[in-house]
Amino acid sequence: MGDSPKILKGITWGHTRGLVPLQACAQRFRELYPDVHIEWRQRTLQEFADYPIEKLTESYDLLVIDHPWVGCAAATRCVLPLEKYLSKEFIKNQEENQVGGSHDSYNYGGHQWALAIDAAAPVPSFRRDLLDDNGVAVPQTWDEVLDLARKGKVAAPAIPIDLLMNFYMFCQVHGEIPFKNKEEVISKETGLKALASLAEFYGLLEKRMFEANPIKVAEMMSSSNDYWYCPFAYGYSNYTRRGYAKYQITYGDLVDFKPGQKLKSTLGGTGLSVSAFSEHKEEALQFAAMAGSEEYQSTEFVMHGGQPGHRKAWLDKQNNQFNNNCFKDTLASLDNSYQRPRYNGYLHFQDHAGDPVQDFLLEKIKAEEALETINEIYQQSLKEKMHE
Repeated sequence: MGDSPKILKGITWGHTRGLVPLQACAQRFRELYPDVHIEWRQRTLQEFADYPIEKLTESYDLLVIDHPWVGCAAATRCVLPLEKYLSKEFIKNQEENQVGGSHDSYNYGGHQWALAIDAAAPVPSFRRDLLDDNGVAVPQTWDEVLDLARKGKVAAPAIPIDLLMNFYMFCQVHGEIPFKNKEEVISKETGLKALASLAEFYGLLEKRMFEANPIKVAEMMSSSNDYWYCPFAYGYSNYTRRGYAKYQITYGDLVDFKPGQKLKSTLGGTGLSVSAFSEHKEEALQFAAMAGSEEYQSTEFVMHGGQPGHRKAWLDKQNNQFNNNCFKDTLASLDNSYQRPRYNGYLHFQDHAGDPVQDFLLEKIKAEEALETINEIYQQSLKEKMHE
């Protein structure tokens, strides 16, 4: 009775969606296992810049990660390959019930480096009340999005990382998948078309968007009546719920860029990893299995502000009633989303390649220079080893 509890530390990202469901799970886990206390803290933006995840594994037992990091995980072996510790039945359930390619995105080099506890991709969001009040239909085509943007009623995130994700999207609607060879990210012809599409759209938006991430856009749309529609931003189901913000947002499916061809966004979400350096691996694995389980993901995880990675949670009727059909109405877009590269070194590219896209859109450089810089960063990333 006098033994001190085992203290495990977890680190996640700073939003209700990233923190609260894990805190709630830790509280329930403590009630079930009183000798295990799991403390969750939020990772600051400065820590993202200063402390690579592979260094954080030395200090934390549980880590919430983005799937492009798994190439580094495979190279450094700083987190556990979960298929060696969790049951085959559990892993199979995860694989068969993924949203988009969420589960697969954490499998690299033949190992499962994280459980997909959260799923997301850029999807449209809108204020249905404002559209209805002004007699405007929810846009279904890209031309309708541009028409609404010309009226000053459209918002969209335009910080470098989000512009890079959108660059991938417009490369694909112009007929080419990025990163198909090691010489260039995209052909010059397709890259210029993608940049032109971005310029046409972002040229219609307020300059404040170039300092806005998806959370800030959701806050703008849910706290004032300035903006009616956003065509693509990583979805945050929290803003669809009564009482979370001043006004409720509705999420939907991506629009058609041209007849029969929808925009194809870029898979996001997060995964839960267990540090290879943890002194309490058994307890950390047990917690990860609970947080990622079909039962918890479909119930308590959603009720505490989570945006789950398990498909059964996205199809659950009660969850959709709670979230204004957010899961049901965006699932097709997530299932069709593009998976980013995950090679060890890609994060160097992702951290820097959005800058020339933004510089181009702000008319600081020409399109050709932006593409050249993107390809230079790509070549650097192929040589970069994130753990060195």
